[in-house]
Amino acid sequence: MTTQGLPSPLARLIENLERLPGIGLRTAERLAFHLLRVERPAALELAQAIRSLREELEPCRECQNISIEPLCPICADSSRDRRLLMVVESPKDLAAFERSGHYRGYYHVLHQKWSPLDGTGLEGSATDRVLARIERDAVKEVILATNPDAEGDGTALALEARLRRAGVPVTRLARGLARGTSIEYAAPDILLEALEGRRAQSSSSD
Repeated sequence: MTTQGLPSPLARLIENLERLPGIGLRTAERLAFHLLRVERPAALELAQAIRSLREELEPCRECQNISIEPLCPICADSSRDRRLLMVVESPKDLAAFERSGHYRGYYHVLHQKWSPLDGTGLEGSATDRVLARIERDAVKEVILATNPDAEGDGTALALEARLRRAGVPVTRLARGLARGTSIEYAAPDILLEALEGRRAQSSSSD
């Protein structure tokens, strides 16, 4: 199935939808024809939501989470414990811990991970920002909340090597999270067990 024979606006929409994760050509075509059938205000509202997503959101200047304001609501909340800093891979992971309601420290979002198969590693600027926050806020514990898979473990080890030189205690989530599980999909009680059972990392990796 191709977009040949379709009007160019419809074909262009199908081609763009197909680029989304998990969307094949048939699903993209079905979504495009659905948008063609719905009331005009509903279709335009979706278009405006996508535009706003790109134009209004920016990284928080503190934690790099997505935010409307320069400082996200979590970083602006002075009631949270500045001595705790949880490092996560993505905003989706941060949202999962916030939904659990059991963590009251601050976060730092990497937006990247160690993935040698894809030829990607951790940029120095990512760890530099974490180290700067540790020094400024007198952080007493850094929780490495990366996903329990090969890439997440590699990301945590790369971070740990630099953090240990700063003399900050580093912990990892307990293995209540099954290997290969994505944090964003974990149930709140599983995240609570992983957080409460976190363990200090030995210095053998230095």
